[in-house]
Amino acid sequence: MSETKILLTEKEAPTSWYNVMADMPNLPKPPLHPATKKPIGPEDLAAIFPMDLIKQEVSADRWIEIPEEVQEIYKLWRPSPLYRAHRLEKALDTPAKIYYKYEGVSPAGSHKPNTAIPQAYYNKKAGIKRLTTETGAGQWGSALSIACKFFEMDCLVYMVKVSYHQKPYRRVFMQTYGANVIPSPSDTTESGRKMLESDPDSPGSLGMAISEAVEVAAQRDDTNYSLGSVLNHVMLHQSVIGLEAKAQLEKAGDYPDVIVGCCGGGSNFAGVSFPFLHDKLTKGAKVRAVAVEPAACPTLTRGKFAYDFGDTAGIVPILNMYTLGHDFMPPGIHAGGLRYHGESPLVSQLYHDGIIEAVSRTQRPCFEAAVIFAQTEGILAAPESSHAIRVAIDEALQAKEAGEARTILFCLSGNGYLDLPSYDAYVSGKLEDYEYPDSLIEESLKKLPVTE
Repeated sequence: MSETKILLTEKEAPTSWYNVMADMPNLPKPPLHPATKKPIGPEDLAAIFPMDLIKQEVSADRWIEIPEEVQEIYKLWRPSPLYRAHRLEKALDTPAKIYYKYEGVSPAGSHKPNTAIPQAYYNKKAGIKRLTTETGAGQWGSALSIACKFFEMDCLVYMVKVSYHQKPYRRVFMQTYGANVIPSPSDTTESGRKMLESDPDSPGSLGMAISEAVEVAAQRDDTNYSLGSVLNHVMLHQSVIGLEAKAQLEKAGDYPDVIVGCCGGGSNFAGVSFPFLHDKLTKGAKVRAVAVEPAACPTLTRGKFAYDFGDTAGIVPILNMYTLGHDFMPPGIHAGGLRYHGESPLVSQLYHDGIIEAVSRTQRPCFEAAVIFAQTEGILAAPESSHAIRVAIDEALQAKEAGEARTILFCLSGNGYLDLPSYDAYVSGKLEDYEYPDSLIEESLKKLPVTE
């Protein structure tokens, strides 16, 4: 039996991030100003982002150095472990080899600090004293609250209301690190009040929470906005996941046939897969990358590739991406981090060009897979990560049926120890599957902005 846990030393950790834009055959169309519908420039973003992050957002350099201050904080949990799932393989009776990169060892319990730390660092360097953000399930808000505390900054988090009530311990986690957490939509912003006027019982959405966080950030010079997914610089920072995984698999004498990651805004999927796509795009490596999204929020698999607002109120830049429409109101599924109406423009372009794949799954089969994984590998996965586990198991069973060898790598993007109410709903039989109706998607897509 080969090694179960593959580690890297601190000296073997990446010192640069990988930028997939250097190797893509087609780059995404430029973001547009929400008012003029014209391509935005650095000055348009300077009201809510520091210049260092703006430069990373548009950079085509393949490698961007990780600041030493960021590397030092990364050492609290990085390099993260890569595991060979021997017990899961045995339970499935599959010839496939299953590896998982475990990001739940971070202080926040997920992959999110990989970008929260550098974002806080660059904002602090620019003299910013407070960051605002949104969060769905709470992993991103948790990560940014920690990052802000490390750099002695204030943190204001608008948490999607349904998750605020479903996941109270996430809120407590953020508050423990000093963050101010407000359920969204709220009466603290103009955009929030408008949303409440139209629907006083709104469960909220990531698009709504983004609108509130951006509105607050734009009002004060000492405050910037921070986003945990979607944007190019976030995908860049998360590349440490795949870069480490490549080095660890090389130690194990292996290379993946397929890479699987759950996908909401795209950050953990991009993080684990983009460094391998470098091999596919520049060396012709035969590796598949599969993004898994919830059937209740099927952005890639049933959305439209078009320009759309990144938020509900239409105050942030318009992005060319797969979208379900910025008015899309997702149901309150337990994988709250996957409930975003849009998708990373980089992930969207790669999917549009046929370089990556996408599938969707309902939540009951995903929780079933998470329970199998917990009972074999001993780790309780976040509801978001359960989607990757589901498809990794599906791939392993397909290999078994075909009688073929297959090496599978998936990103276990976070642990689920603060998501026990979700597991309670599953084991008690109260968890319901939900596939979003075509009619509602069509209605939402009618409201896309006119950009030409």
